[in-house]
Amino acid sequence: MGNKIPVGILAATGAVGQRFVQHLVDHPWFEITALTGSVRTAGRPYGEGVNWLLEGDPPQSIADMIVQPTEPDLDAQVLFSALPTAQAREMEAQFAVAGYPVLTNASPYRMDPYVPLLIPEVNADHSDLIPYQQEAYGWSGYIVANANCSTTSIVLPMKVLHEAYGLESAVVVTMQAISGAGYPGVASLDIMDNIVPHIGGEDGKLESEPRKLCGRFTDGRIDMADFVVSAQANRVPVIDGHLGSVSVKLREKATVEQAIALFDNWQPPEICLELPSMPEPVLIYRPEENRPQPRLDRDAGNGLAWTVGKVRECPVNDLRFLSITHNTLRGAASGSVLNAELLVLQGFIQEPVSIELAA
Repeated sequence: MGNKIPVGILAATGAVGQRFVQHLVDHPWFEITALTGSVRTAGRPYGEGVNWLLEGDPPQSIADMIVQPTEPDLDAQVLFSALPTAQAREMEAQFAVAGYPVLTNASPYRMDPYVPLLIPEVNADHSDLIPYQQEAYGWSGYIVANANCSTTSIVLPMKVLHEAYGLESAVVVTMQAISGAGYPGVASLDIMDNIVPHIGGEDGKLESEPRKLCGRFTDGRIDMADFVVSAQANRVPVIDGHLGSVSVKLREKATVEQAIALFDNWQPPEICLELPSMPEPVLIYRPEENRPQPRLDRDAGNGLAWTVGKVRECPVNDLRFLSITHNTLRGAASGSVLNAELLVLQGFIQEPVSIELAA
């Protein structure tokens, strides 16, 4: 690539926005050229306005950048959105109207029939929905969403099993980290020495998003996968890492040994191997009886890999397993960055023409 692609981060001072900064600051394809924030932070250097929650300090090159209002006049070719849900529906559409590709971490457009809900290893071809979105809504830009962080934690092993044996149903119980609630998260007196068996809207996302992600792109639409999911989300006193316990009923029977071999030998689509942020391996099977665990496995593959373990027979369904990802990396900012890398390779995001080539 000649010149890097200029990108902006919407709501760059929040917890997910900081993860975008962390992942993009030294990215080989993208260069941060615009940051937006609230009325409180707009007009100030990023380093002064941000309450930096990650290790160390904000990168110096970013700390000196002036935070701008979240308006569609940014000097950037692509936008990564960490906007809160309440603002995302209106603002992201405004940016799409103005011609920007918007890679969003927010929820409002995930189940929109014209918006790709994208995870490169799961459904890279769903990006073909973009031209239909632009035609339907009259946008010169577009929106691509990444999945909810809890959905992300369990969907790849579900997809692998669905492709091999066909899923009929799944029962999912999640144990979700407090960082998934944003900053400052859950009140300490609510979560310490406790588990909270309710996360607003989460059960519904876990029940609908896997069906879209595992669905088929056909004639300008996504045909939802024909399995059903029953979900119960729980908030647990863990800082990072969403752990999911999944029991599946298969259309074609498979043994525990066959499922483990499937996970051990699975490889992502070839196009994924060209993504600069793609970890190797991306799907890790741990044979130990006490894995995966958030503290030991959430950072696998720089926080971008899935770790699966405890594949066993299920006396109610067919098989059960545990799966984990890092919720603020693979399940949020880094997932959007991987989506953008995929869109570059697919031609939906154009590389800048280098000065040398233009001459």
